[in-house]
Amino acid sequence: MTKAKTADGARILIIDDEPQIRKLLKVTLQAHQFDIHEAEAGEAGIYQASIVHPDLIVLDLGLPDISGMDVLRRIREWSSVPVIVLTAKEREEDKIAALDGGADDYVTKPFGMGELLARIRVALRHVASSAQEPILRFGPLVLDLAQRIVELDGSRVKLTPTEYDLLKTLAANAGKVMTQRQLLQQVWGGHHHESDSHYLRIYIGHLRKKLEEDPTRPRFIETEPGIGYRFRSQD
Repeated sequence: MTKAKTADGARILIIDDEPQIRKLLKVTLQAHQFDIHEAEAGEAGIYQASIVHPDLIVLDLGLPDISGMDVLRRIREWSSVPVIVLTAKEREEDKIAALDGGADDYVTKPFGMGELLARIRVALRHVASSAQEPILRFGPLVLDLAQRIVELDGSRVKLTPTEYDLLKTLAANAGKVMTQRQLLQQVWGGHHHESDSHYLRIYIGHLRKKLEEDPTRPRFIETEPGIGYRFRSQD
């Protein structure tokens, strides 16, 4: 991967109505050299996002004026900034709705600050790598996006066009959970049904056989039960 974006100067916007959470995040993230901006409501958060141009947003779903999902939808109309949802909502359907709605990651409260910091670093690295590097490197696995070439341990891996598109989509979003719906939409296009998810499982199986030393213990493509898949960033 390319050089990771560091915390120095990276702007993070926190949209959360709990003062204690905002204070905890602000103190901790500032100690890690992030530039922190805050909003305690949804409309204020959207306004801040438009004028601050943050590098990343930490978004609560339970806001006093409009829902966090509405904030996410409105920001996604004009920005691709990484958004990490930080919420007390633990239901699987809430996670799926947020990820399908454009969130890049989903963390539930109570949360570990170390884990949140790691997810922030992954999101910022992804922005830096996707913007600057046509060659993605994950340890022994290399994807040349310009040439559509995949190499593993220095040897060319033969993939079908669909296998390549699926791997590219996962790798370009390394570290993030990709829902089944997101993958079906991005790889197979808009003409698909929920029942087509079995095709996804088949192609994931094909990729694991070609890329993994032990497909039953994958090092690249992890299954997120009930949600989708995550390509490990190898860090």
